Amino acid sequence: MKTFHVHVRVKDLNESIGFYNALFNTLPTVIKPDYAKWMLEDPRINYAISTGHAELGIEHLGLQTDNAEELKEIYSNMQQAKGTIREEGECTCCYSKSQKSWITDPQGVDWEGFFTYGSATVYGEGINAKPAPQLMEKWTGNDGKTAEEINKTAAPEEKFKNISTCSTSGCNKN
Repeated sequence: MKTFHVHVRVKDLNESIGFYNALFNTLPTVIKPDYAKWMLEDPRINYAISTGHAELGIEHLGLQTDNAEELKEIYSNMQQAKGTIREEGECTCCYSKSQKSWITDPQGVDWEGFFTYGSATVYGEGINAKPAPQLMEKWTGNDGKTAEEINKTAAPEEKFKNISTCSTSGCNKN
């Protein structure tokens, strides 16, 4: 099943978290110093907010899948939309490991098609990394693993494999 994704740039994270907690009548699934996300089932939506942007408002929209097969369907639909597709492949963005591509609609709104398969300890990797050091020791990802568990299980040569740069317009492999 696919999930609709909305990412909004906000001025004050705590104020916005309070607003969306009340609006959605639930607490965020993920909270970081610069980011929060609600994975809602009714309606089925991945609603994310983040700080640190010059402009406020809609960052981008997207379709998140539960598996790689559904992602192929989204990519096929993107091709039918006849826009320029920016394929990213694997990247780290929004504290998650994902496979994704982007397309821009005729109004200039960026749309992301992605499958998330793991979590990360940073907002993005590479030049746009935004670590949250005050949370790293106790950090738990959406896959239930702590940062310490991830670091213990990763082989040294794997820690820098497939590192991508991530920005609001997407991720690029180094």
